[in-house]
Amino acid sequence: MNTLAPLSPARAMLLAAGRGERMRPLTDTCPKPLLAVQGKPLMQWHLEALERGGCRQVVVNTDWLGEQIVAQFGGPFGPEAASDQPDLALRYSHEGRDFGGALETAGGIVRALPLLGEVFWVLAADVFTPGFEFSQAAIDRFIASGLLAHLWLVPNPAHNPAGDFGLQAAADGALALALNLSNGDPRPRHTFSTIGLYRRTLFEPPWCDIATGNPQGLKAPLAPLLRRAMDQGRVSAELYTGPWTDVGTPQRLAELNV
Repeated sequence: MNTLAPLSPARAMLLAAGRGERMRPLTDTCPKPLLAVQGKPLMQWHLEALERGGCRQVVVNTDWLGEQIVAQFGGPFGPEAASDQPDLALRYSHEGRDFGGALETAGGIVRALPLLGEVFWVLAADVFTPGFEFSQAAIDRFIASGLLAHLWLVPNPAHNPAGDFGLQAAADGALALALNLSNGDPRPRHTFSTIGLYRRTLFEPPWCDIATGNPQGLKAPLAPLLRRAMDQGRVSAELYTGPWTDVGTPQRLAELNV
């Protein structure tokens, strides 16, 4: 069991490089993370929640209209942003500027790895989950587990009825394992919320062959990496039943703003 603590305070990566094709025409002139939900940019909900949870550094990856994200939020964030010690320091991984396009999730994480700690949060900027808590208790529990990743799953929404991953209940207070179920497996699947805690090791050999910092700008999805780790029993998960929306269409955005 690995009980090595990460550098404190915790860090996070906010995935904001998507084009938002299904949100067009709204995203033709505005990056998806800046679309307003209940009066403020979608990604601001996450930044505020991370700040409340004790996170002090967030890496934001960008591509489509990423300059607007930088213009909106700059480097510091929070009520003390005007001081010398902002509540939340933002740093950017400009995938579009540096490589001509987004690097997909795993490729983007490896690109940002030098800016992240030994254990860090990752979440997508285009989900709305106002009640989620990025707690130190969750970090401590994950570190003590020695596992490579811990995912939060949600009940399957209408647009993803088949779900993504299974969940194997654990005994004696241990974390439940995430399952890479085969197509014929009858056990229920749940949808990946995009929120997870990760150990840096998952994005290094032997799990990931991309060089740290991804100097070649290689594109790589996250799901295959997670499924390989699940097959080795190295990924845990839990079901989150609070409000959660994948803001993937103008209709879903409109429903949140009623």
